[in-house]
Amino acid sequence: MYKRTVASLLLALPFCLVSVPAWAVHSLTVLGLFENKAVLKIDGRQRVLSAGETSPEGVKLIRADSQAAVLEIDGQRRSYPLGTSVSNTFARSPAGPTVRIWQDSGGMYATVGSINGLPVDFLVDTGSTSVAMNAAEARYLGIDFRVVGTPTMVHTASGVARAWHLTLDKVQVGGIELTGVSAVVLDGAHPERALLGMSFLGRLDMSRKNGALVLHKPY
Repeated sequence: MYKRTVASLLLALPFCLVSVPAWAVHSLTVLGLFENKAVLKIDGRQRVLSAGETSPEGVKLIRADSQAAVLEIDGQRRSYPLGTSVSNTFARSPAGPTVRIWQDSGGMYATVGSINGLPVDFLVDTGSTSVAMNAAEARYLGIDFRVVGTPTMVHTASGVARAWHLTLDKVQVGGIELTGVSAVVLDGAHPERALLGMSFLGRLDMSRKNGALVLHKPY
């Protein structure tokens, strides 16, 4: 239940940028997702694509659900979560590290990683725009969120709660390490487990294979 709450809280945070290969399309934003249908903004024009359909710009929708769309661009297929904004300012990159995350007994993708070098239990949440944690977790990590963070108010299932938006120096899962990762700290005990949101995931390629969530850093 809290997963859905955090997803709704963080929609106002900036879109994440992810790297893309060299292609003819200059910019793309995933505006809306439905079962096998996606609302995209391609080079400034809004397009609604159904699975198997190709836009005039050459973007083909392979499949979609409420969390992500698989698009084929310039012959390459990648998963683009809701809210992702990409551009061709990134060149084609060599292969990078890959991490596989398996579902737990509850059907959730959970993994152990680290924030600023300290171990953290993560719950993968593609519906959360940012990495999110509770105040106790932030204190354990040595994050003085009331000093370094920007205060804000967020809506939770029990009402309005205080939160602080900040940037983490380093987040690592397996062999994938990213710096300057956007995060939010919520006052109180929720979320019970830190959420690995799109400020981290959105900078990677994501796919599902043989029951595992596969994360790949393209450079």
